[in-house]
Amino acid sequence: MDFTETEKIRDLKRRATRFLDEFVIPAEPVYAQQKTEIGPWETPPVMAELKKAALDSDLWNLFLPGDGGAGLNNLEYAHVAEITGRSPWIMPEALNCSAPDTGNMEILAHFASPAVQERWLEPLLAGEIRSVYSMTEPLVASSDANNIDTRITEDAGGFRINGRKWWSSGAMSRACKVAIVMGRSNPGGERHRTHSMVVVPLDTPGVNVLRSTSVFGYSDSGHGGHAEIVYDNVWVPRENLLGELHGGFAIAQARLGPGRIHHAMRLIGMAERAFDLMCTRAHKRTPFGKPLAEQSVLQDWVAEARIRIETTRLLVLKTAWLMDTVGNRGAAVEIAGIKVAAPRMATWVIDHAIQAHGGGGVSQDFPLAELYAQARMLRIADGPDEVHKMSLARRELRRFTATPP
Repeated sequence: MDFTETEKIRDLKRRATRFLDEFVIPAEPVYAQQKTEIGPWETPPVMAELKKAALDSDLWNLFLPGDGGAGLNNLEYAHVAEITGRSPWIMPEALNCSAPDTGNMEILAHFASPAVQERWLEPLLAGEIRSVYSMTEPLVASSDANNIDTRITEDAGGFRINGRKWWSSGAMSRACKVAIVMGRSNPGGERHRTHSMVVVPLDTPGVNVLRSTSVFGYSDSGHGGHAEIVYDNVWVPRENLLGELHGGFAIAQARLGPGRIHHAMRLIGMAERAFDLMCTRAHKRTPFGKPLAEQSVLQDWVAEARIRIETTRLLVLKTAWLMDTVGNRGAAVEIAGIKVAAPRMATWVIDHAIQAHGGGGVSQDFPLAELYAQARMLRIADGPDEVHKMSLARRELRRFTATPP
């Protein structure tokens, strides 16, 4: 394994860190204030200023390799993604590198027809619109994608969609214009040949956005919330099919390749910010006659946090390196592992930073409560820990099936 930081990576980290310090962190209170002044689900105006600054700084679409992006591989992107995680509500979107748009753009770039790419991918790459990924359903155990039961049927030269989705992140925003919808198109088919994905403009008749669901009470309004959507007899033309008919499961797995570890990369940045806040607090508070920094319990938290962050970072870098060298399939064990390890590490670090801040840690005066909510959610959002561990264990156990006793 080679994690050597090339001059390209060092320059990218310098520019991303400068953008974080000079533009993003100062914009956080402005972003929070604007959310209280504008209508529900509107994007705070400061985001447009940040996007322009990111474009001017040549920090744009860094997640996407090839002509449409910055040409970074997974290992190179891991470094800048970690930095964006220090302000997870603002910096990824400012760089046009936020979920679910990143995964959706990857799907459109690889599986959409030229007409669909022109209509939807180009404005997404330009940061002019947002998108939504409609996969999870409230009435089935969506942790098993084979359970997804929204129906996609061929009709009148196109497809008819009927079903109910939720956790369709971003759909409450007026900037969100299009959805990628996964549904069952071949109920009697082979296990992994029963679903398809289609592109659905949100202004299509029959698309009913019902409400947003909160995350630990946070509406995530600046990003357009997390919507519950009913697709009631929605029709789209055949050109809106992504990839081949009944090939939706394979596309879902492709989407969860690079995108699967983007959250892991950002979680390291979230943990690092919490760590910084904890250490700063340790020198500012003096309980029981001496600073927190001199209390053995706080020193134990700091040491443990640093160990957990560093070991997780190494696993992220190894995973990214393997994806670049042997592909997503060859990195399957590591991808599953980091999906469990990163949010578990981040929630531990953030939780102890909250404890070090006392009542302030759970208040709006520090970013820790929102960081914790985001990190804890990610133990579910990209697949529950238990599913990733099951997948990892099965792969490991298969290596021993042919081994003689």
